[in-house]
Order: sequence, then C-alpha cells, then structure tokens
Amino acid sequence: MKEDVKNQLIAEAKRSAEKAYCPYSGYAVGAAVLTEDGRIYGGCNIENASYSLTICAERVAISKAVSDGAKKFTAICIYSAGGKMPYPCGACRQFIAEFSDDAEVIVTDGKEVCETKSSKLLPCSFR
Repeated sequence: MKEDVKNQLIAEAKRSAEKAYCPYSGYAVGAAVLTEDGRIYGGCNIENASYSLTICAERVAISKAVSDGAKKFTAICIYSAGGKMPYPCGACRQFIAEFSDDAEVIVTDGKEVCETKSSKLLPCSFR
C-alpha cells in the first residue's frame, strides 16, 4: 500500500474516532475502509445502554461503504487513542472477511502502527 493512502486511512480513522458515541466505556474507536475503487469511508463506535446493541467502528465504516454500493474493500484502519491497540473483535473480523478477499489491516493507537492481513486475524473464516 502506498504511504500516502495509508496516511489518509489513519487520518480518516482518527477523525472518525472523534465522533464516537461511547458514554459507557469512554473508549472511542474510529475506522476507515478503502474500497476497491479508491473511496474511503469512516465510521466510529456507537455504544448503547443495552450493550449487545453496541456497534463497533469497523462495522459502521463497512456498512456505510456497502450502503453506498461498495461490496469489496482492500484495506481497513482501526484507530483509538484509548491506551491500548484497538484490534477488531471476533464479530468485526468475520465482517471484514465478508467484504474483502484478504484486506490489509492497519491498527494504531496513534503512537504504534501494526499492519497485518485479515486472513491472519481470522484464519478459516466462515464463507
């Protein structure tokens, strides 16, 4: 991935984290997905008092892209300055696998950046 595209994804994920609705955990997360045709969609986590209804930033960003007609993406960035690396939960890993062949995954807390592939996060995903 080109460095400028990676930086755009990180910047969008960071901007999205600033919009997070997280009154219960205080853990703001932002995500940005890069579609096959080069569009970038951001999303933030949206908590709910009924915790099982909380939506992770990754699924929000992917859902925004899908609702705009993008069915495949090539990269996703997840950002949080909340003190720990914001690796995707299991549900998000499956969601990522659904809409990518083997997306690049960038995880950052604003200081450290970890890059991997979605197949490494969820080997043998359900398809």
